[in-house]
Amino acid sequence: MPFWLDHADRPAARPALDASVSTDLAVVGGGFSGLWAALLSKERDPGRQVVLIEGDRIASAATGRNGGFCAASLTHGEANGRAHFPGESSTLDRLGRRNLDEIEAAIRRYGIACDFERSGSLSVATQPYQVKHLAAEGGELLSQQQVRAEVNSPTYLAGAWQHDDTALLDPARLAWGLASAAESLGVRIAEHTSVTRIDRAGPYLRLHTQHGPAVTARHVALGTNAFPSLVRRMRWHTVPVYDYVLVTEPLTPQQLEAVGWRNRQGVDDLGNQFHYYRLTADNRILWGGYDAIYYFGRKIRPSYDQRAATFQRLAGHFFATFPQLEGIRFSHRWGGAIDTCARFCAFYGTAFADHAAYAVGYTGLGVGASRFGANVMLDLLAGEPTERTELAMVRHKPLPFPPEPLAYLGIQLTRWSLDRADHHQGQRNAWLRTLDRLGAGFDS
Repeated sequence: MPFWLDHADRPAARPALDASVSTDLAVVGGGFSGLWAALLSKERDPGRQVVLIEGDRIASAATGRNGGFCAASLTHGEANGRAHFPGESSTLDRLGRRNLDEIEAAIRRYGIACDFERSGSLSVATQPYQVKHLAAEGGELLSQQQVRAEVNSPTYLAGAWQHDDTALLDPARLAWGLASAAESLGVRIAEHTSVTRIDRAGPYLRLHTQHGPAVTARHVALGTNAFPSLVRRMRWHTVPVYDYVLVTEPLTPQQLEAVGWRNRQGVDDLGNQFHYYRLTADNRILWGGYDAIYYFGRKIRPSYDQRAATFQRLAGHFFATFPQLEGIRFSHRWGGAIDTCARFCAFYGTAFADHAAYAVGYTGLGVGASRFGANVMLDLLAGEPTERTELAMVRHKPLPFPPEPLAYLGIQLTRWSLDRADHHQGQRNAWLRTLDRLGAGFDS
């Protein structure tokens, strides 16, 4: 079980939809995209009827399986944003920081206890060629001695500390808090209710569910992310890529002293296949990333949540990074699907004659950006231009992925090429350079 969901006080499941209903706005998906869309919709218009439908339980998918990094970046990092939207980088930076500020304000306003810490992020170079790339990360540049004074690892050569661009939190508790806040404003939430298709019904949309009851709505916000889109043409634009995570048992005071980490930053390294890690509220280390596994056929299956070879590899990397923690045990291990798109950040649009909107393709950095995406969906459904909807990021979509077996072969070639680059001073081969020219450059 993911560490975040392994709480004795996890809320009980809400009942499934047991009768057909009509509403102004139907939200599909009980992750961050859907929860923010429901809550923000009621904040915009308290009189609007809103129904949220979740196929499993609130936070059961990516929302409850991520690392709990809530970043200001809307584009999976500033470098990726500059590459894809060079004319909008300053605007996207401003909107992203405002979005993070508003997340923090909402957590305080609704009294959501999710261990929110705005401790920033620390990017570390572990290979000599990576040191020169640190300047592009922004923030305070740290020498080897300075970065090891922050977090003590013999693998670090230098670092860059952005002091307030990232908050760390418990993602499941944030989701549960958002659900309670939405219900307090009048949102109805049904769990264990899967939507199988959407049909036009005159000026309305009808959402058909697995067990029979339907939802008729004026507008629909789709937060299905890695799962197959209910807008069929959008299914080509994302693939589900599995990410895996380990969590240690709590560090003793002596172990914590050996590591340092007094400022509790979130950490990532600069490899193409990178690790991300952080301290939890009870001083465990969450350690994830590196392997990004794509299974043939765009499949999402519970059996994929466990992968022994990846867990073994992650454990080996962990102890290479923190040899002073040799002997510590891991209490949790899990995996989950990331909605990956070719430009590595979310894209947006409408369907069904603009009665439905979607935000998808966050590619692993959606804890913060999903709130921005929810606002974009609501803007698009309102039909009036805003600063958000005028962004090239919102108006343009990434390249689609090809059908199988080309998608599988291409992704495996990309993973091999990234690994090769990591072991050859970061030099990108002809395949990666071609992807870069096409605007589909993978960097993790």
